[in-house]
Amino acid sequence: MTGTDTARETERATLDKAAGENFPVAPFFLPRDWRDDLMAVYGFARLVDDIGDGDLAPGGADAELLGVSATEAEDRLVLLDAFETDLRRVFDATPHHPLLRRLQPAVRRRSLTPEPFLRLIAANRQDQLVTRYETYDDLLAYCELSANPVGRLVLAVTGTATPERIRLSDRICTALQIIEHLQDVAEDLGRDRIYLPAEDLKRFQVQQADLAMTTAGARLRALVAYEAERARDLLNEGAPLVGSVHGRLRLLLAGFVAGGRAAIGAIAAAEYDVLPGPPKPGKAQLLREVGSTLRGEG
Repeated sequence: MTGTDTARETERATLDKAAGENFPVAPFFLPRDWRDDLMAVYGFARLVDDIGDGDLAPGGADAELLGVSATEAEDRLVLLDAFETDLRRVFDATPHHPLLRRLQPAVRRRSLTPEPFLRLIAANRQDQLVTRYETYDDLLAYCELSANPVGRLVLAVTGTATPERIRLSDRICTALQIIEHLQDVAEDLGRDRIYLPAEDLKRFQVQQADLAMTTAGARLRALVAYEAERARDLLNEGAPLVGSVHGRLRLLLAGFVAGGRAAIGAIAAAEYDVLPGPPKPGKAQLLREVGSTLRGEG
């Protein structure tokens, strides 16, 4: 296999993960140029998360593309530094990684700035250094880095960003991040990360050992229900974003909100026991939520 083939395979392996997200990344009904640019943004966001989580494809192709040696590739902070260096080439040179070369036309076409991309890298750096969050406000500050830039990029790609839409988008993106944390409690603990705020663990008398069980006890279920309701409130606060736009973008944004609502519904249907695995909604449930969101029902 040639180096070009390996690079293409690496790029495709990352982009294929879009199918497993809680929300549609670049659905078929969008204009082709939007789809291309949103998939380019997704490729960046997915790859930086994979670096931060240690989930890169085996073989070391990504590290090699970023100019990182096999020995250094074991250090995620070194990889993130190399990725940031390559990101900066997107704006003033030719990047090395194929996912960043895919991003470059979108950056130029939409006049995107480095700031939201740098925030996503910063979130993954934080994941290497901070594994517990004392308060809910601390968690919200993390979501400012890890989630909200994605929504801002969607608005920038579609040319619809305004201060009010950004404010509403931030609510939705933070909610989606919290929901993902709830779905992934067991997986995150396996990485020695806990995104449930320590003050809430204490309030509900939940210990770290409770998170390592195969099924959730009553106190953990009560805590998950509490955090899910917080996420639902954030989704409802951000939902007017859907009605502020028109056409196919309205359907896309409804899909984001509906994806979050459907995921909360799946968590509730599992009686808030998230430890056996991430509760996932079915397509019928997602479609019902899309309809309700488009009708403005909360």
